[in-house]
Amino acid sequence: MLFERIRDLREDHDKKQKELAEYLGVQQNTYSDYETGKINVPIEALIKLADYYQVTLDYLVGREGPGKKR
Repeated sequence: MLFERIRDLREDHDKKQKELAEYLGVQQNTYSDYETGKINVPIEALIKLADYYQVTLDYLVGREGPGKKR
């Protein structure tokens, strides 16, 4: 799921939610809601996160990665 990928990437890079929230220009509680799936992540934020982590949008949204077939 999308929120699991953004959480896992953040934790793998030893970042705090506050750091990513500042990078995206949102409040920390908004970023937390992205990770928990309470609200949808806007496409602009997904693009910024993909660039930040140097991954594809497909990876962020679960269309690519381990166990996925094209």
